Amino acid sequence: DPCRNFHCKRGKVCHADEQERPSCVCQDPAACPSTKDYERVCGTDNKTYDGLCQLFGTKCQLEGTKMGRQLHLDYMGSCKYIPHCTDYEVDQFPLRMRDWLKNILMQYYERDVDTSAFLTEKQRSKVQKIYQNEQRLMASDHPVELLLYDFEKNYHLYVYPVHWQFYQLDQHPVDRLLTHSELAPLRASLVPMEHCITRFFQECDGDHDKLVSLKEWGHCFGIKR
Repeated sequence: DPCRNFHCKRGKVCHADEQERPSCVCQDPAACPSTKDYERVCGTDNKTYDGLCQLFGTKCQLEGTKMGRQLHLDYMGSCKYIPHCTDYEVDQFPLRMRDWLKNILMQYYERDVDTSAFLTEKQRSKVQKIYQNEQRLMASDHPVELLLYDFEKNYHLYVYPVHWQFYQLDQHPVDRLLTHSELAPLRASLVPMEHCITRFFQECDGDHDKLVSLKEWGHCFGIKR
């Protein structure tokens, strides 16, 4: 099969011609496999697509047009009304996000007791110190005042979770800079629950170069230099 080890980017599929030469052609959105309701996604055109295959296939067919350049994954799930993010809400966003990242690592650590599938040995060692800290704020829907107090009192417990998330996202390539596409997986999954995340990431890019550096990321989360 000439297409066996031939890689195509999202939205394209491999096609072999009569001479069995492989090339990438746009995925026909109508030929995408059927999806469940929870697999639907919302595009930046505010249209609901039956999965990523249909979205990126459509984007590929619009390649070279303004509409094609502007079409991206906005968030996971069917399109719905996303409320405007106020100045007050975006100021409070890092408090919830820091707490969420810390608790994600706590869950990974607990699951790793049996599987060791989520964290490396070095990561487990760092997370263990947070997990065993008696002053750690347990996972819950805490009021903003408590999250702020805990961050000021137990600042050191929040530094590693913030750095960990940056390096989880910094993959293509690993260059200590986050592009729009590297931020997309985290952003797309959180938009329906945290409507301020888009504005938060935009404002993290302090020099407006469309890249979020480690320094900018830390600054956004209140992590000292």
